[in-house]
This record gives sequence, C-alpha cells and structure tokens, in this order.
Amino acid sequence: MKFYSTANKFHRVGLREAVIQGLAPDNGLYMPEQLPVLSKSFFESLPKLTLREIGFEVANQLLGKEVSSAQLHSIIEHTIQFDAPLVPVEEDIFSLELFHGPTLAFKDFGARFLAALLGHFANEQNQVVTILVATSGDTGSAVANAFLQVPGTRVVVLYPSGKVSEIQEQQFTTLGANITALEIEGTFDDCQRLVKAAFLDPDLKHSFFLTSANSINIARLIPQSFYYFYGWGQLKYQGPVVISVPSGNFGNLTAGIMAKKMGLAIDRFIASTNMNDVVPGYLKTKAFQPRTSVATISNAMDVGNPSNFARLLDLYQDDFSKFSSEVVGFSASDAETMIAMQEIYKATGYVLDPHGAVGYWGLKNYLRKNPGKGIFLETAHPAKFFQVVENALQVPVSVPDRLLKFRQGTKQSILMKPDFSVFKSWLPSLLTQ
Repeated sequence: MKFYSTANKFHRVGLREAVIQGLAPDNGLYMPEQLPVLSKSFFESLPKLTLREIGFEVANQLLGKEVSSAQLHSIIEHTIQFDAPLVPVEEDIFSLELFHGPTLAFKDFGARFLAALLGHFANEQNQVVTILVATSGDTGSAVANAFLQVPGTRVVVLYPSGKVSEIQEQQFTTLGANITALEIEGTFDDCQRLVKAAFLDPDLKHSFFLTSANSINIARLIPQSFYYFYGWGQLKYQGPVVISVPSGNFGNLTAGIMAKKMGLAIDRFIASTNMNDVVPGYLKTKAFQPRTSVATISNAMDVGNPSNFARLLDLYQDDFSKFSSEVVGFSASDAETMIAMQEIYKATGYVLDPHGAVGYWGLKNYLRKNPGKGIFLETAHPAKFFQVVENALQVPVSVPDRLLKFRQGTKQSILMKPDFSVFKSWLPSLLTQ
C-alpha cells in the first residue's frame, strides 16, 4: 500500500515513510492510495468478532505487506487491551464508550497503535525518534502514556496554557522520563502551527528524526476506524444507522468515513461540534472559514482550523454535494451541552462527559426529524472533566484509581510563547538530555 499527499496525489510513499514523516513535505496529509472494500463475509461475521480480530483484519487490508502478519498481530495485541462497549441509553440511542483505555479517552486506540508501530520502525534504525504532539487535552495524555519509556523515542507535548482540564494536564506533565511538556501561551491552533512549522523546517529535519502523533499522522487514524466496525457489529441491526461524532480536529470523523468507504453500512454521519463550528458552518454555507478557537467546557474540541478537513475534502473529491449528502453538522453552546448532560442523567441516570454530551446533542437533534437508530461516541470518561460534570449534575463523580495516580505526581512543564523561533531555539536542548 502506498500513501499519497492530499496536497499532491503524485507524491507517494510507503507506510514507513508516511508514519515517520507524519506530515508530507508539501504540507499535505497522507492518505492510503485506495480504501479496499472488505468482504461480505467479514461484515456478516462482525457481530461475532472481537475488537482485536476486527482490528487485525482492517489494518491488514490497509497496511499491505510492509508489516508482517506476526508483527501486526503483536501491534494489535499491544493496542487493544480494553473494550469499547455499545451501551443502550435511550430507545434507539446508543453510546459507544471509547474511554476504557489507560488514559480514559478514545485517543488511547490511536496513540497505542502508533507507539507500537513507531517502536517497530525505531528498532530498524539507530537514530532516536522525536515525536511532536499538539494537544487540546486528551491527545497529550494518550500519546505521552503510550510512548512513556518506549526505547528509541522521546515525546514533546505542546499544550495551550490554562485551556486543558487539571486532570488532563496532570496526565502528561507528571511523567518525566522521555516525556517533555511545553505549556504554550496561546491556543491549540498555536500549538498545532508550531508542530507543523517544525516538520517543514530544513534545519530541524537535518538535526532530528521528527514525527507527529497528532491525527495528522495516518497511523493515528487507522486504529480509530476499528471501533466503528465493532460498534456496528454490537448493534446487530440491518436498518439505517447514523453515528454522531464529537469533533475538534476531525480525525475521528475521518476514520469513520474511511470505514464507510470500506463498506460499513453507515447511513449518515453527524459532525457534532461545540461553538468552534467551522465544519458545520461549511456544511451550511459551502465556505470553509477557519478562525481563532474559542474556549468551551468541551475543551478537547476547541479547534478553529481542523487539520483533517483536508482529508475530508479528499475523501469526497472536493465535491460538496457528496460531502453534504453523507455528513450533517450540529453545534452546541456550553449551555446546550449542560442541558444535554442534565436531560440524559435525569431520564436514564447515564453520566456524560461534555464531549460525549455534544455528540448526544447532535444525534438527538438529527433524530427528531429523521427517526432511526443512532450511535454517539462517548470519547472520554466523565471523571476527566469532573468539575464540569459535577457543576452540571450536582452529583459527585467517582474518579477511577488510574486517574488518581496522576494527581500524586509533580507538574513538570516549560512555559513558552507561541513563537516558532523560540521553539526552534529550544528544541536542540533535547539532544543533551
């Protein structure tokens, strides 16, 4: 399997180069040259298959022969050590719980897969791999914990100061070892801009073996497609199914659409955002207008210029009519997010985190006019945002032990202005660590 750049389809590389580069030299994002349609027998077997079995089959089709069957089995076993149950919460509405991994967020799937794959590639060369990752919250914790003490790797997490939850921050600033946290005086978009600029800088490319663990890396997206197949299989329903995806940088939605292109019977996707609603805005006006992100209570989705929009356009050949026929957009204000949390808790006792609440809100709005069965992605454990949840529901939220352990550590971060020249001057200090 070859991978091409969304900026130039004639620029094609193998899996190893696509994963290690992260971002193409022309600033494009890598995409597989084809999305194979999986067999009828595979879809008929989905209700009986484990998440690991699904993951191996899907990854085997997408990765080709660059990773042996034995190596791929090892990578899948490392990645998937937890479940993603489909939980009924209301009539015809189901929550696909993606927070049962080590950092209690859906990004554990992509981060662990990427860590195992990069660890495999790192063993084949003598230079340490430096992973740069911008985070609005959950990506940083998932990546840092996935790569912690992985031989041949070091991780730099860039996050916006004061704009992630306390627990999220503790999950990647208390680790030490091969993990460094940069607290950027700006927004997530500033963090993402610094990471992208580093990949395109010739001096840094010469000095470092750089790659990314953001969803700009194709190896992050591939495993995020697994749970769409798994959720559909658990539903055991042959009629129209819609899936609402809480969306920030839009990697999760991109992975779902890739699953659909591979044959998964999803009738419609709902791009559910907070007030950073540039994609719902595009779906209404045909104009993509990125802007500075605004802070919300669903902070992991506070993205004003989502990188994966380029992949979404690519999947639909820049055809707005195709895009809008399969994807609809809804946005929720903080007040509406709180209402969603309160309504579902009062009716069913189910506790949502603010991101899952945005997904639920989008799904409920869609189903009011389009009856059917729907799934929303519950992307993080409510305890990661316990202050927001407790404020909304006026009930205490139980914090799992694996989150409590991070609160015992000491924060280690470096405060930095969102200036690329400052960031570039600091990076060489890693070589002496």
